[in-house]
Amino acid sequence: MASLNLSSAATRILPSATAVATTTSKLSFSTYSSDSVKFLGSSPLVSRLFLSKKSGVWKGRSSYSTVSVTPKCVASDPEQLKKAREEIKELLRTKYCHPIMVRLGWHDAGTYNKNIEEWPQRGGANGSLRFEIELKHAANAGTFPLCNFILPILVSCFLIRWNAGLVNALKLLQPIKDKYSGVTYADLFQLASATAIEEAGGPKIPMKYGRVDVDVPDQCPEEGRLPDAGPPSPAAHLRDVFYRMGLNDEEIVALSGAHTLGRSRPERSGWGKPETKYTKDGPGNPGGQSWTVQWLKFDNSYFKDIKERRDEDLLVLPTDAALFEDPGFKEYAEKYAVDQEAFFKDYAEAHAKLSNLGAKFDPPEGFSIDEGSSQPEKFVAAKYSTGKRELSEAMKQKIRAEYEGLGGSPDRPLPTNYFLNIMIVVAVLAILSSLIVN
Repeated sequence: MASLNLSSAATRILPSATAVATTTSKLSFSTYSSDSVKFLGSSPLVSRLFLSKKSGVWKGRSSYSTVSVTPKCVASDPEQLKKAREEIKELLRTKYCHPIMVRLGWHDAGTYNKNIEEWPQRGGANGSLRFEIELKHAANAGTFPLCNFILPILVSCFLIRWNAGLVNALKLLQPIKDKYSGVTYADLFQLASATAIEEAGGPKIPMKYGRVDVDVPDQCPEEGRLPDAGPPSPAAHLRDVFYRMGLNDEEIVALSGAHTLGRSRPERSGWGKPETKYTKDGPGNPGGQSWTVQWLKFDNSYFKDIKERRDEDLLVLPTDAALFEDPGFKEYAEKYAVDQEAFFKDYAEAHAKLSNLGAKFDPPEGFSIDEGSSQPEKFVAAKYSTGKRELSEAMKQKIRAEYEGLGGSPDRPLPTNYFLNIMIVVAVLAILSSLIVN
């Protein structure tokens, strides 16, 4: 076991690291031998960790977890999602893995193509990233030790090829998935991503859940839908990729602000310095080059630092520089550099939109796990006045939600006869009205 003293570094970088440091002065990581790394990179052996007809996810050196394929679309259980979120928070507090969790959710959603209507061919947030065939895509590839889990936040428009493997993020989340089997992978990935932003000091993301998982590797999107970090024409490349997802310039720039988290390592991506004064002491495995000084704190410092470029120890990629060079992007980058509140507002909306791209929800309108934030579907009479005797699925869901809101469920009748009570009240009011008129 290799132990790293993280107290001073964590206090300097994390918004609320002092409390963490008092309870855990040292963080230990399991190291992997070179044979273990070769084991991950060997195609025949890695294939044993995944199943072609089941949802196989890597759990460790010699085991894997599977979820049997079922033709029925099952939404995640709200209570299990809430419990999973609390365990993700603990994982973030002890492992400092915010960047890779954000990237995991974004990679799963970022394959969406608005020009394709069919699910799951259109890509998006559907849990397909758990399959080996998609993990082997260049933007997701890599076979690096788990102790290096503090990985660069190569998210959104800055996904660098040959970056560290997202299989590490899957390994961190798999015990939570095993414990809460009623949560889909698609929801778990997006839950981890949004929670990482919030726990790093970022805005509350207005998330909804109920995403359906794809069943087999054949349903994974083809390679090439995720963007590069250093294309010949950075601004044009960003628009090509993100317009395909249905995002606009404002959303591209807002999402770029997530680069305030994480760091890049030259031995993996070809970008950045081996070490800087901001990364030499961790937290996590030391080294790499970050975009910001406090690279585990979510704020608007990314835009300030990119604009000023006064610190050679901070990373600026071609796609970063494009935000202040392209007229369409610059308008928003300038605004976010001086107005963190505006950045947080726009980022939260863009993140939520990204997390829903391409997803198939059950129930169709999704659901929230935050108290008081659930927005019921607005009833529009014309929407349901079709002349058909069969109610639409959306209307059925609305009626069921109202029924359950009164305390009923498919397995439990209402605690009292509400409908009879309503009829009695109406009758009494009618009698009173008649007496008053007379």
